[in-house]
Amino acid sequence: MRVTNAPASRKRRKRMIKAAKGYRMRRSKLYRYASDAVDHGLQYAYRDRRRKKREFRYLWQIRINAAARAAGLSYSRFMEGLKAARCALNRKVIADLAAQDAAAFAELVQMAKAALQAKPAATLPKA
Repeated sequence: MRVTNAPASRKRRKRMIKAAKGYRMRRSKLYRYASDAVDHGLQYAYRDRRRKKREFRYLWQIRINAAARAAGLSYSRFMEGLKAARCALNRKVIADLAAQDAAAFAELVQMAKAALQAKPAATLPKA
Protein backbone atom coordinates (compact mmCIF):
# COMPACT_ATOMS: atom_id res chain seq x y z
CA MET A 1 0.00 0.00 0.00
CA ARG A 2 1.36 3.40 -0.99
CA VAL A 3 1.71 6.02 1.76
CA THR A 4 1.06 9.59 0.57
CA ASN A 5 1.41 11.68 3.75
CA ALA A 6 -1.72 13.48 2.56
CA PRO A 7 -2.90 14.88 5.94
CA ALA A 8 0.45 16.58 6.61
CA SER A 9 0.72 17.90 3.04
CA ARG A 10 -2.81 19.27 3.18
CA LYS A 11 -2.11 20.90 6.54
CA ARG A 12 1.08 22.51 5.20
CA ARG A 13 -0.70 23.84 2.10
CA LYS A 14 -3.66 25.07 4.12
CA ARG A 15 -1.30 26.94 6.45
CA MET A 16 0.34 28.65 3.46
CA ILE A 17 -3.01 29.65 1.93
CA LYS A 18 -4.11 31.02 5.30
CA ALA A 19 -0.88 33.06 5.56
CA ALA A 20 -1.63 34.54 2.11
CA LYS A 21 -5.02 35.84 3.23
CA GLY A 22 -5.55 39.36 1.93
CA TYR A 23 -3.28 38.91 -1.07
CA ARG A 24 -4.85 39.59 -4.44
CA MET A 25 -6.01 37.18 -7.12
CA ARG A 26 -4.27 33.81 -7.43
CA ARG A 27 -1.67 34.71 -4.81
CA SER A 28 -4.37 34.13 -2.18
CA LYS A 29 -6.01 31.07 -3.77
CA LEU A 30 -3.39 28.82 -5.39
CA TYR A 31 -0.68 27.15 -3.34
CA ARG A 32 2.21 27.67 -5.77
CA TYR A 33 1.64 31.42 -6.06
CA ALA A 34 0.70 31.84 -2.39
CA SER A 35 3.90 30.10 -1.33
CA ASP A 36 6.05 32.44 -3.43
CA ALA A 37 4.18 35.51 -2.20
CA VAL A 38 4.37 34.55 1.48
CA ASP A 39 8.08 33.70 1.23
CA HIS A 40 8.76 37.05 -0.40
CA GLY A 41 6.69 38.83 2.23
CA LEU A 42 8.64 37.16 5.02
CA GLN A 43 11.92 38.26 3.43
CA TYR A 44 10.68 41.86 3.33
CA ALA A 45 9.54 41.60 6.95
CA TYR A 46 12.92 40.30 8.11
CA ARG A 47 14.80 43.03 6.24
CA ASP A 48 12.49 45.82 7.33
CA ARG A 49 12.57 44.95 11.02
CA ARG A 50 16.22 45.98 10.87
CA ARG A 51 15.66 48.87 8.48
CA LYS A 52 12.98 50.37 10.69
CA LYS A 53 15.54 51.00 13.43
CA ARG A 54 17.79 52.88 10.99
CA GLU A 55 14.94 54.96 9.59
CA PHE A 56 13.69 56.01 13.00
CA ARG A 57 17.21 57.07 14.03
CA TYR A 58 17.43 59.21 10.86
CA LEU A 59 14.06 60.77 11.70
CA TRP A 60 15.13 61.60 15.25
CA GLN A 61 18.37 63.15 13.99
CA ILE A 62 16.43 65.35 11.55
CA ARG A 63 14.05 66.53 14.29
CA ILE A 64 16.86 67.25 16.73
CA ASN A 65 18.84 69.09 14.05
CA ALA A 66 15.88 71.31 13.15
CA ALA A 67 15.22 72.25 16.78
CA ALA A 68 18.91 72.72 17.59
CA ARG A 69 19.47 74.99 14.60
CA ALA A 70 16.46 77.08 15.65
CA ALA A 71 18.27 77.47 19.00
CA GLY A 72 21.54 78.44 17.32
CA LEU A 73 23.51 75.17 17.37
CA SER A 74 24.20 72.55 14.75
CA TYR A 75 23.22 68.94 15.43
CA SER A 76 26.80 67.76 15.88
CA ARG A 77 27.74 70.58 18.27
CA PHE A 78 24.51 70.05 20.23
CA MET A 79 25.18 66.32 20.63
CA GLU A 80 28.83 67.02 21.50
CA GLY A 81 27.68 69.42 24.22
CA LEU A 82 25.21 66.90 25.63
CA LYS A 83 27.93 64.25 25.68
CA ALA A 84 30.30 66.64 27.46
CA ALA A 85 27.53 67.43 29.96
CA ARG A 86 27.06 63.69 30.50
CA CYS A 87 23.40 63.82 29.54
CA ALA A 88 22.05 60.24 29.45
CA LEU A 89 19.06 60.92 27.19
CA ASN A 90 18.91 59.02 23.90
CA ARG A 91 17.98 60.48 20.53
CA LYS A 92 14.42 59.18 20.69
CA VAL A 93 13.69 61.08 23.92
CA ILE A 94 15.52 64.22 22.78
CA ALA A 95 13.57 64.25 19.50
CA ASP A 96 10.32 63.85 21.42
CA LEU A 97 11.25 66.77 23.67
CA ALA A 98 12.14 68.85 20.61
CA ALA A 99 8.73 68.18 19.07
CA GLN A 100 6.53 68.29 22.20
CA ASP A 101 8.20 70.31 24.96
CA ALA A 102 10.09 73.38 23.77
CA ALA A 103 10.95 74.52 27.30
CA ALA A 104 12.64 71.24 28.22
CA PHE A 105 14.53 71.24 24.93
CA ALA A 106 15.70 74.81 25.61
CA GLU A 107 17.10 73.58 28.94
CA LEU A 108 19.01 70.86 27.07
CA VAL A 109 20.38 73.47 24.66
CA GLN A 110 21.56 75.64 27.58
CA MET A 111 23.17 72.59 29.21
CA ALA A 112 24.95 71.70 25.94
CA LYS A 113 26.16 75.29 25.41
CA ALA A 114 27.48 75.48 28.97
CA ALA A 115 29.31 72.17 28.59
CA LEU A 116 30.84 73.34 25.30
CA GLN A 117 32.06 76.56 26.98
CA ALA A 118 33.59 74.62 29.85
CA LYS A 119 35.20 72.05 27.58
CA PRO A 120 38.92 72.69 27.06
CA ALA A 121 39.87 73.69 23.54
CA ALA A 122 41.33 70.76 21.63
CA THR A 123 44.89 71.33 20.63
CA LEU A 124 45.74 70.67 17.02
CA PRO A 125 48.62 68.26 16.39
CA LYS A 126 51.73 69.85 14.87
CA ALA A 127 52.20 69.10 11.21
